[in-house]
Amino acid sequence: MQSRYLRCAGRELHLTDWGAPDGEVVVAWHGLARTGRDMDPLAQHLSARFRVICPDTLGRGLSQWSPRPEAEYCLDFYAELAESMLDQLGVERCHWVGTSMGGAIGLVAADGRLRHRIQRLVLNDIGPELEPAALRRIRDYAGAPPAFATLTELEAYFRQVYAPYGWLSDAQWRSLTETSVRRLPDGRVTPHYDPAMVMQFVHHPDDYARWPAWDRLSLPVLVLRGADSDLLTPAVFDAMRNRGPRAVGVTIEGCGHAPALNTPEQWGLVERFLMAA
Repeated sequence: MQSRYLRCAGRELHLTDWGAPDGEVVVAWHGLARTGRDMDPLAQHLSARFRVICPDTLGRGLSQWSPRPEAEYCLDFYAELAESMLDQLGVERCHWVGTSMGGAIGLVAADGRLRHRIQRLVLNDIGPELEPAALRRIRDYAGAPPAFATLTELEAYFRQVYAPYGWLSDAQWRSLTETSVRRLPDGRVTPHYDPAMVMQFVHHPDDYARWPAWDRLSLPVLVLRGADSDLLTPAVFDAMRNRGPRAVGVTIEGCGHAPALNTPEQWGLVERFLMAA
């Protein structure tokens, strides 16, 4: 794995780059308040067959925080960053695996800037219509990240708030914590993202309402839904399988929002779909 930085649309993005440089490319994009390192387990598995690119979204992880949060923390700008990233990497075509927000970016890009460049799309517990109550829950906790004196306390918080991810080993919880922490000037630790990224929900309130884009898609799509997800409802999940690209849908037991893509069973689902003829 290589750690790299690129200047995209005037902003510095950090990404990790896995696998052979000449391999078929998979972009693996994380969720709203997370970082690209969440994709480490999936990327490590897929890197035997693919080149896997895992960006930190603007305002998350090691990427730059936006100086114009009200304008740039939105799906359209994230898709612009993705296009610039792929252009600079010399990637003409790719597959896309996105968890939550990362899947929404893929949907928007596949309908716009990256139309015909994204060959296969995997949406992890995300769709073109989201449950409002779940969206408020995520916005409320993400907009006011807590701070703790120790990393151990931060890990305990992550274990609580991300319990819907399903099973993670102790080592995976520790890795999730260590790859998404920053220290504040007073010495406390907090999740590694810009709290202003929730301006997306204020200045772009309909950003995740994307049925028209969904209905225009014609590429193969796999949708994974956590069995207990409160964000992607069963009704929307069913509709995604019956309109637009008529996605293949798989329910992941023992998870809510969103499956962590950290087990051999989940890796196998993604890998088989990406390798299908």
